[in-house]
Amino acid sequence: MTFSGSYAPDDVTLLLQVVDMAPTPVAEKEQLIQSGKLHYSELIAPEAAPTDPYMAIYQAALAENVPLMAQSVVALAKGIAEQIAGEITLVSLARAGLPVGVLLKRALTQLGRNCHHYGISIIRDRGLDHVAMRHILANHASESVVFIDGWTGKGAIAGELADAAPACGIAAPRMATLGDIGGFAWMAPSDTDWLIPSGILGGVVSGLVSRTVLTDRIKESGGYHGCTTLPHLADHDISRAFVDTITAQFDWTTPACDPLDDATRTQRRAKVTQTISTLSDRHSISNLNRIKPSLAEATRAVLRRRPHMVYVASDTAPDTAPLMHLIRERDLPYKVAPEMIPGYRAVTIIQKTS
Repeated sequence: MTFSGSYAPDDVTLLLQVVDMAPTPVAEKEQLIQSGKLHYSELIAPEAAPTDPYMAIYQAALAENVPLMAQSVVALAKGIAEQIAGEITLVSLARAGLPVGVLLKRALTQLGRNCHHYGISIIRDRGLDHVAMRHILANHASESVVFIDGWTGKGAIAGELADAAPACGIAAPRMATLGDIGGFAWMAPSDTDWLIPSGILGGVVSGLVSRTVLTDRIKESGGYHGCTTLPHLADHDISRAFVDTITAQFDWTTPACDPLDDATRTQRRAKVTQTISTLSDRHSISNLNRIKPSLAEATRAVLRRRPHMVYVASDTAPDTAPLMHLIRERDLPYKVAPEMIPGYRAVTIIQKTS
């Protein structure tokens, strides 16, 4: 059984199985993950409705960034259309990739291209959902596939995709994102850490589905990776409104973006590697999963993890306003230190529990 979450069925087909999983309190979840007792994919944190003040900040961020996001989607769609002949199969990585994939599917359809869009799971250290990929490749040519994510932070998911995709039938996976600070994507219109509006919300902008999960029970079922649905957030859901708002602002004068060349990729990766190394040395971090770089990742970490420190490039700039609201609301430690996080506007360091 497939479904589309709270998106329109024409926008996406989610190759996920809905499971019943009780949320684990954040402190307990953190201890279980860091102790190695459970993998993060075996747990779900509670997801509360965004507060009215936070949504007001989100709406301001959306109004400010709608033109850039619409232009970025069109640039990506045109670039993908130039690189792929025939049908195009978008495979969004749930859940951050879902809003972007929906928008790209709409843009490519408006360009007159035959485009299909699926949402599937990829899990760090566990790989791509091979059952979902088997379904996709039974119906579409491997050369038509482009993986979609919202952004790249320090390249963890891009690395996972590169490692896992060949076993699923994609020898050289192509990943397109809106932002690619570290040179990890195949194609991206920007290398700056800009405020992607959908990146600072969770399920209410991603079809009312949770982060994907993979428990022993799910593995034994032989089906797709799992997710939970979020009916308690239905009154706050803006998934369709968000993509409708961006779609209405598509600017078809925007030029196509090109795939990244090796020199650009090397230059970007060197900058990111240095930033991560500096932070890991400063905080004596051996597990780099505790470092969550980029505005989107830093914000999401504050929402569902236990932060030790948040670094921001500015505590007064509009693009850090949503994150600073959460920091002040939760009385979290932070430092304004742009020199510590070159290339990024924010980085969250997860608290060590063991």
